[in-house]
Amino acid sequence: MTDTLQEHADPTLAKGESLVQMIDVGKTYGAIRALKGINLTVNAGEVTCVLGDNGAGKSTLIKIIAGLHPHNEGQLLVDGEPRSFASPRESLAAGIATVYQDLAVVPLMEVWRNFFLGSEMTGSKFPLSGLKTKDMKRIADEELRKMGIVVKDIDQPIGELSGGQRQCVAIARAVYFGARVLILDEPTAALGVKQSGVVLKYTAAARDAGLGVVFITHNPHHAYLVGNHFIILKLGQAVLDKHRSDVGLDELTRQMAGGDELAELSHELQR
Repeated sequence: MTDTLQEHADPTLAKGESLVQMIDVGKTYGAIRALKGINLTVNAGEVTCVLGDNGAGKSTLIKIIAGLHPHNEGQLLVDGEPRSFASPRESLAAGIATVYQDLAVVPLMEVWRNFFLGSEMTGSKFPLSGLKTKDMKRIADEELRKMGIVVKDIDQPIGELSGGQRQCVAIARAVYFGARVLILDEPTAALGVKQSGVVLKYTAAARDAGLGVVFITHNPHHAYLVGNHFIILKLGQAVLDKHRSDVGLDELTRQMAGGDELAELSHELQR
């Protein structure tokens, strides 16, 4: 699995190399402040886990890196250069691929069509030229098999696959098209234990192949299995920013559950 990911990974990347940095990044929507003073670094060969409750600012952070919304404050650096993406296409061209919580797949479309969605192979550059259907089917099947994903029929609708399989297809697609930074938005949120394990294995494989991974999740246990660095957001601000060596699972879980606020509530209830 890792060998396959390394085949498509950028060979010039060195582990620990900074790929994306956010420096004091803030975002407002009119009078509403969604993010304030966010500092985040995505390094090659590492998983940066961003945790937080609903409304913490995780989705806004993703949208800034993915090119959906520009930031209002601070700097976004890609390969050390200041950037402000005007569209997801610009972010993708910079090697940043996002797998959203809804998987960005079309359930009624075939597996191979979803694999090449938005990047279809055509016979020529002319707008009305035909698709290279046979080539796309062959490549999609080969790439998925290399990663251990075997579907009974490459022509079956992707909606017939399990949630874990669909996540893995989306990850395989991003890596195949040259992603250097992989953003995973709540990849295990709607999955069972076994399927979550499959997705976590592919996340670790992407990390080991040298990609920089941003892992967005509510679940500190899943984060701690694959993460190198952990950031917890609350109301748009970071309340915890620590490397794996500086924080344990118990502390991570406590902070996610409310930290000092939970301790105060417990004290009040005991009285």
